[in-house]
Amino acid sequence: MLGLITGVLALGTLLAVMSLAAAPRAAADPAATTVPATATTVLAPSTDNAPTNAADTGGYKSGGAGSRTAVTAASPSAPQSPTSPNTPTGGTSSGGTVSVNLGGTVSKPSESITILIALTLMAVAPSLLILLTSFTRIIIVLSLTRQALGLQSVPPNQILAGLALFLTLFIMSPVISQVNNQAVQPYLAGKITAEQAYTDAQAPLKTWMLKQTQADDLAIFEKGTKPPAPAAVPMTAVIPAFALSEMRTAFIIGFVIFVPFLVIDFVVSATLMSLGMMMLPPSLVSLPFKLLLFVMIDGWALVVQSLLTSFH
Repeated sequence: MLGLITGVLALGTLLAVMSLAAAPRAAADPAATTVPATATTVLAPSTDNAPTNAADTGGYKSGGAGSRTAVTAASPSAPQSPTSPNTPTGGTSSGGTVSVNLGGTVSKPSESITILIALTLMAVAPSLLILLTSFTRIIIVLSLTRQALGLQSVPPNQILAGLALFLTLFIMSPVISQVNNQAVQPYLAGKITAEQAYTDAQAPLKTWMLKQTQADDLAIFEKGTKPPAPAAVPMTAVIPAFALSEMRTAFIIGFVIFVPFLVIDFVVSATLMSLGMMMLPPSLVSLPFKLLLFVMIDGWALVVQSLLTSFH
């Protein structure tokens, strides 16, 4: 243990002596030459070999072996202020005009707007078809006729809806043509604005709807009083009044169609009761007689003719 302590002390003493001996040499080293703070000093290595490129040639000076020469770099020059922009030539400084060409979109609707309007009409087409045309009256009458015959699913709903659709187009064709000539084509040609096209399209359709609308139904939406002039009533009042009038007219026509078939049901039911056939359904026995009567009088043609003549 004592020998270990003695060795450590000897090693520490040796390190202290070596550090003291190196201090004078570091102070006498010519590399620690002080240079002014205003210049940058570059120390050239002490070598007798020539520089390898032209850039190095300007930074070295020839000397003997072991000699080093300080080279001072030049200070950078001060930055120059930017020059003012030149005055543009070839035009005047005032009075210039700017024109923008929109490609005719101001007077004529573009294809994008036309497609947008078409998609909007397709989205609301079912509502417009039901509330603004004769479709409501026709489909109700055809459905009541099927019920009067005692048939639940014959003809199918698709056939009745298709027949009602084409009858609607036949009845509304004059109004549609008038709307197309007065509003749609002038708007697409850029002759009228969108607001004026809406007003022009509303006029013939509103006139036709008012012809089918009853005054009592129209007065419901005019705070209980009859309007002084039907043309002055807004479309928000004409549309529901027209729908009510269409349903009323359709039910009246349906009642007239139901009466003869109801008489056949009474006769068949009384006959079965007199024969004691209480377990036999009267509707099953009366169905062939209804169909026979309907075919003999050409019932579908009479119903369609009645519908066509019921519109003013």
